[in-house]
Amino acid sequence: MHSLLKRQIRKYLPENLKNSEEVAVFLDAIDRSYTDYDEKAMMVQRAMNLSSEELFKANQDLRAETESQRKTLNILEKALAVLNNSKDDTNTSATNSKDKLEFDALEIAAKIEQQANDIVKMTAEKNTMLKNLERQNEALNNYAHMVSHDLKSPIRNINALMCWIMEEEKAKFSESSIENCNLVSQNIEKIDGLIDGILKHAVIDSLDEEKINLDLNKLIEEIKNTIYFPETTKINISSSLPTILAEKYKIEQVFKNLITNAITATEHKENGLITIALIEDDNFWKFAISDNGKGIPDKHKESIFNMFKKLENNSNATGIGLALVKKVVNIYEGDIWLESKENIGTTFFFTLKK
Repeated sequence: MHSLLKRQIRKYLPENLKNSEEVAVFLDAIDRSYTDYDEKAMMVQRAMNLSSEELFKANQDLRAETESQRKTLNILEKALAVLNNSKDDTNTSATNSKDKLEFDALEIAAKIEQQANDIVKMTAEKNTMLKNLERQNEALNNYAHMVSHDLKSPIRNINALMCWIMEEEKAKFSESSIENCNLVSQNIEKIDGLIDGILKHAVIDSLDEEKINLDLNKLIEEIKNTIYFPETTKINISSSLPTILAEKYKIEQVFKNLITNAITATEHKENGLITIALIEDDNFWKFAISDNGKGIPDKHKESIFNMFKKLENNSNATGIGLALVKKVVNIYEGDIWLESKENIGTTFFFTLKK
């Protein structure tokens, strides 16, 4: 208790009580109660300050969590709109209604669960279909391999017999008979080439071939030395071809078939020209093989890579070469396409993933 307050109290006490010990004890008790009150008031004030800070922080955390949940709900509502193919504005904010939010959240959860179940089901069906497709492809390849081998032997025997007959009986044959025999031999050779093409196409992706550093400049020279190359046709490598890590047989089939096609398209010209170029690309080896030949009609451009598809003006083709090229390009995760104008020329573009 303040000393002035004590003196003021004593001032109004009767004279016989001013110096009384009982009064002094009473005033001391009052003084102690004031001291306890101040301490308790300070404790309460400190507790209130602490509680206020904690409450402010908790309120901030709660606001942040509420905002996060609101954004999450908005995102989920947009996802729900997509799942439902909704044409409504997906940027509409979430409603303030608690019941509406809970309903939307439940609907979204149900949709997501349904989509997840559909994905699991579709994945299982896809895996089953892939296994069935693998079995069918394996059976088809085995069938093509077996048929090819079974056909090649008798066909070559027939061709050998025709050659022997022509040599031994040529003097007895009329010109018409000789011409017919030559046509038989030509068709037998065509069938033999067709069988070879089918066999190559069937097994090309299953060949266990080691990848090597393949110098494409040397590969082109090897191809030039192994195929028919008319004197009237020139081949020009416009830029130095790279050395790539690849399987030689597969890449050889690509360049060999495209160069052979270009030769066929230009062999009727006195100045046939085939150009092989490398086009810069970061992720793929990109090549262009051009010729100044007959060109490809527009009606064939879409189907030219299909199996057994051949041009009307090329009856000697088997229709397998470009299908084989496309298959190899796909193995190397690339693409192939063409640009062509009739009587001007054709350019085949293809890519192989680096």
